[in-house]
Amino acid sequence: MRKNFLAALAACCVLMGPPVFAGQIKFDPGMFKIYGGMTGSQTASLYSPQEAPGTSRQIVDFYEPMEPGSILIRTAERRLYYVLPDSKAIMYPVGVGREGFTWTGQDEITRKAAWPDWRPPKVMIEREAKKGHVLPAFMAGGPENPLGARALYIGDTEYRIHGTTQPWSIGRAVSSGCIRMMNHEVIDLFNRVEIGATVVVE
Repeated sequence: MRKNFLAALAACCVLMGPPVFAGQIKFDPGMFKIYGGMTGSQTASLYSPQEAPGTSRQIVDFYEPMEPGSILIRTAERRLYYVLPDSKAIMYPVGVGREGFTWTGQDEITRKAAWPDWRPPKVMIEREAKKGHVLPAFMAGGPENPLGARALYIGDTEYRIHGTTQPWSIGRAVSSGCIRMMNHEVIDLFNRVEIGATVVVE
């Protein structure tokens, strides 16, 4: 399907400040049962919702002509809507692409991954190096991975809807085109969305 890319396709995990790696994550063991976990000491709840105000999902009225199970992302609102039956949707606050990295169009979810690996493309590694940030060529999935707890892959692009290790970025335009969510919210969305679901970005 056609997409109007307003910037060259690049990675979606631009970092604000130095990269956040192991040893820098603040764990909240009390949130383990709420958000689900991994084996060992790793949990999906890298931060509690209180550390990023306004990051709770809500059921809202929704009158767009979209099928239940579809996703609408309104970049200007910094909101993602998962369409429900009966003119309702679940609204999630999200982080979006910064200026020059936004895009609009329609595609579909082609893959889902729990605790996804991250392979920053060369262009991102070079861009961050100019800022003094050294990025790894590969990072296995886990609490320190910038993609967070879950990822939903959009079409055959490098864009994803994914979690984050930077909860303060939710509600802001800071990424290189991907849609960021709090880890507990992306887990909820991940469990609802099916492969092939329509994604509209406007």
